[in-house]
Amino acid sequence: MELDHKIIKSSSNKQPIWLTLVRVILGFILFWKGIQFIQDSSRLESILQNSGFHLLDKNTRILTFIIPYINLLGGFFIASGLFTRWTSLVQIPILIGAVVFSNMQGGMSFSNNDLILSVITLILLIVFVIKGSGYISADEFFRTYYNAGTENGYTQNFFR
Repeated sequence: MELDHKIIKSSSNKQPIWLTLVRVILGFILFWKGIQFIQDSSRLESILQNSGFHLLDKNTRILTFIIPYINLLGGFFIASGLFTRWTSLVQIPILIGAVVFSNMQGGMSFSNNDLILSVITLILLIVFVIKGSGYISADEFFRTYYNAGTENGYTQNFFR
């Protein structure tokens, strides 16, 4: 438990502020993709059916329903900095599927904008699984708010 507390404290204090902006943009991208999938669920369903992965054939309708809402909720959590590591970890298999299945149909070229966006998003998700949410986040706010009355030094950080 102490090791986990030290990792979270050290990673959030040493993360640059510009990375917070990147985290918020990543959250908005995931949220936006979730809205796109909800608006055009037939596109997502056809991508899953044409993937060539036979385990997805039976569960296409379920995945077509679940993936957009995971993107919406995950995008909101990542943008606000709440449960960033866990949310990014949940998003990684979805983005691997996006890179492998959906974007391979469009071809592996630099003109395929969906492929470029998916790869960049996947790399950023891996970065935020490692780095965490940073100092300007809901995780940090709740951690310092919870510890404000029990440990020395947290009260000054909370009222800055």
